[in-house]
Amino acid sequence: MDRLNTKENRPAFEGLGGLSPDKLFGELPTPCYILDEAMLRRNGEILAGVAKRTGCRILLAQKAFSSYDLYPVLSPYLDGTEASGLFEARLGAEEMPKKEVHVFCAAYREDEFDELLRYADHIVFNSPRQLERFGFPAKRAGKSIGLRINPECSTQKGHAIYDPCAPGSRLGTTRAQWDKKMTPELTGLLDGLHFHTLCEQDSDALEITLNAVEKHFGDLLPRMKWLNFGGGHHITRPGYDIRRLEKCIRSAQEKWNLQVYLEPGEACALNAGYLAARVLDVLKNGDTQIAVLDASAACHTPDVLEMPYRPPLYGAKEPGELPCTVRLGGPTCLAGDVMGDYSFAAPLRERDLLLFGDMAIYTICKNNTFNGMALPGIFVLCSEKNLHCLKKFDYTDFRQRLGR
Repeated sequence: MDRLNTKENRPAFEGLGGLSPDKLFGELPTPCYILDEAMLRRNGEILAGVAKRTGCRILLAQKAFSSYDLYPVLSPYLDGTEASGLFEARLGAEEMPKKEVHVFCAAYREDEFDELLRYADHIVFNSPRQLERFGFPAKRAGKSIGLRINPECSTQKGHAIYDPCAPGSRLGTTRAQWDKKMTPELTGLLDGLHFHTLCEQDSDALEITLNAVEKHFGDLLPRMKWLNFGGGHHITRPGYDIRRLEKCIRSAQEKWNLQVYLEPGEACALNAGYLAARVLDVLKNGDTQIAVLDASAACHTPDVLEMPYRPPLYGAKEPGELPCTVRLGGPTCLAGDVMGDYSFAAPLRERDLLLFGDMAIYTICKNNTFNGMALPGIFVLCSEKNLHCLKKFDYTDFRQRLGR
């Protein structure tokens, strides 16, 4: 799919309420992240509406957003958290207490599994072998057991790195693998099935996927208590077809008499954060105008390079649309440390403040200190448009990641 286009079509700066970045954030030290409390709440309300109308249960996928200081904002609207391993499971259990904790991992570690059982309610295994190794102790501990399936139905174009149904994928059990490895005893352990095939997609892709799930695994679903639709549902994006999503949920619940779960991450924090940066230098190489920022794509927004995509930028447009087109890059030694090319009404100058949008997701939870770059501070924009600081980082935070 074209993440660039979906990113650019989002109202990434709606939460500013018409105020300029300089007005709101001009006094903040840069680079820094700003988390938007009101936009998180708005997303939560949309998700809670889906749950209320359908009876499904919705979880926060912490791999996309794990800024736990803001969990109290989302918690009233959600049924719990989804984790990818021990640390996220513990975080969810501690920071959303009395809510469900679901865990999926491609392969569990034996030396962590007993501790994981202390935090998880639902444990999903990736393969029959993992189910055979860990399913029995998990069942004895009273956990709800699931197996991730691979319906072998790819609805994405390009970006195979994010496509769990790409050829040769290690994620999920195909029907051929099930028929070869699943014994009646292993099948008897299962309470549910889990699939995750989408990435920033609308509910038409879910509908296609559900047809594939029924084709390959429909004979097994009546035996199950629940079916987890995974994540990648762009539910809170304007224009998302919520009616079709709700139709898919109701159809599955009625057809197979089971509980449906969704575990969006991005939809929970879509357009609910910003990255503020300042221009350090401006230069020109041939015909290319360049601005070097104090924020780094490689360090502070790694998804920009991994996906790749160009994040929304306040007041900027596509290259060539406005008089001054500039390539924005970070200060690291990586030649590809580039946010993208943008056009501006006037040339950029040193100390200009730039504000990137939709920076709550896959940023704070993925950033790094490559080149000795400092981690950006984290601030919260409260509903009343006042700011408070959650965390500042210094040399100690860089050093402690590297040794004793």
